[in-house]
Amino acid sequence: MQVINDISAFPPEPCVATIGFFDGVHTGHRYLIRQVREIAASRGLRSALITFPIHPRKVMQSDYRPELLNTPEERRSLLSETGVDYCLMLDFTPEVASLTAEEFMTHILKERFRVECLVIGYDHRFGRDRRDGFDDYVRYGKAIGMDVIQASACTADIGSDSCRQASPGGETPVSSSLIRNLLRQGEVDTAARSLGYQYFMNGIVVGGYRIGRKIGFPTANLSVDNPDKLVPADGVYAVWVDFDGKRYKGMLNIGVRPTIGNGPHRTIEVNILHFYSDIYDKSIRLTFVKRTRPELKFDTIDELIARLHKDAEEVEAILG
Repeated sequence: MQVINDISAFPPEPCVATIGFFDGVHTGHRYLIRQVREIAASRGLRSALITFPIHPRKVMQSDYRPELLNTPEERRSLLSETGVDYCLMLDFTPEVASLTAEEFMTHILKERFRVECLVIGYDHRFGRDRRDGFDDYVRYGKAIGMDVIQASACTADIGSDSCRQASPGGETPVSSSLIRNLLRQGEVDTAARSLGYQYFMNGIVVGGYRIGRKIGFPTANLSVDNPDKLVPADGVYAVWVDFDGKRYKGMLNIGVRPTIGNGPHRTIEVNILHFYSDIYDKSIRLTFVKRTRPELKFDTIDELIARLHKDAEEVEAILG
């Protein structure tokens, strides 16, 4: 995949394209991109994705927190796996936001990015106020010599890049919003089926209160790389922990540690099973497998310790 940030330095060839932010690069996105690639191949054209380096709403509203499923770097890496020819980066500016759908199709898609055929996601709208719909896009496209095709939606199935066409009135189509809601509820295993991969977070290990060490469960405290990255619901999770090219089993807690009286400060701390070395300042990745329970408040530290032993056994069983 060729990432093009400056078309003056590397102008794209005529292409079949779709447009979106593609947060999560989930099975619905991959299904849409597969349709783009198939249409491009049938027409002897390049396939392209037109996306934005920063969430459009954040450009227009600086205090907006989008709760991203991917950081920009993660999103680019996932998009590169789709086999598309071009990833065309468009800076979303107030000027771009002010364009009507017709102006956007003419000046950005046709003239700048040389889009010959535009594939529209089943629920996608663009242009000022998003007031135009698919029939309008078809009409504007005919006027400038651009075919406009509506892609079919999909619902998730087990496995990466596995998706089936949604039937009218059937299952809920896969969307970034659906996945965010699942993660906010701690349903990371269900979210993985819609993502096509297990949800993950990257970050740096930072110093903590060292309370876990005192009770026999030393933890690595994660500072997430991007403050806009969505952190799943509070609770205990079975996770994989990756660093220095190795993978370890982990018991993760997200929350405020109510038994210890941590106040409102929310922490992300992982006990790496059967691992006792300090890893401060290391970059690690947490990959979520399953939430085992919500965060609980225990009457005594001994009750907490007893439950942590039980949690560790459950995590061992889940991760095999």
